[in-house]
Amino acid sequence: MSALLFLIPIALFLGGLGLAAFLWSMKSGQFDDLDGAAERILIDDDEDAETDDKKSQTE
Repeated sequence: MSALLFLIPIALFLGGLGLAAFLWSMKSGQFDDLDGAAERILIDDDEDAETDDKKSQTE
C-alpha cells in the first residue's frame, strides 16, 4: 500500500508531461499537414530526371 504513495504521483507527473508534450507539438504545428508527405511521394519527378540526363550528356 505504501508503494501507491510513490506510484500515483509519478504516474500523474508522467501523464502531465505527456500532455504537455502533446500540447507543445500541437502549438508548434507538428500535425498541420499529415497528408503532404504521403502525397509528395506520388508526385512524378520525370522532368527532373530528364534535365539531369541532358546535363550529363552535354558535359
